[in-house]
Amino acid sequence: MWFDSWAETARVVLVGTAAYATLVVVLRLSGKRTLSQLNAFDFIVTVALGSTLATILLSSDVSFVEGIVALALLAALQFVIAFASSRSERLRSAVAAEPTLVVWNGEIDRDALERNRLAESEVLQAIRCSGSGGLTEVAAVVLETNGTVSVIARSRIGDGSALGDLRPTT
Repeated sequence: MWFDSWAETARVVLVGTAAYATLVVVLRLSGKRTLSQLNAFDFIVTVALGSTLATILLSSDVSFVEGIVALALLAALQFVIAFASSRSERLRSAVAAEPTLVVWNGEIDRDALERNRLAESEVLQAIRCSGSGGLTEVAAVVLETNGTVSVIARSRIGDGSALGDLRPTT
């Protein structure tokens, strides 16, 4: 169908503009975490926000107020879970992945690569992107909770405290 009516088109423009403005306000109020680099939980909330906005825009079955309540609810739930998980290790481990050490002292942990479905070529690419030319220059490579790969050069390892308890005990 190419065109239904001017009234429906006007509804999309008006409700869309108001919903967009409200989403901007909700995101500003919910804090930086909602727009941060995404772990799985943050990604789900972001997708849900986008889906909700699309539903508000395109479905005349959903009132503007219902849509705004849905957006606010998603942002509030994200805020509550983020707040609670910052204070509870148990909840944090339930909603967010743990970082994984995939290279230590130039040695690739192939089991860690396999568990995380990460190819050796992806690790080598991250090492090259960090400005290092080989594994001998690398102290550690960490697959972070948001899916990024961090490379720490031997010359920059310092006391290694940023690795927390990721370092092997052997």
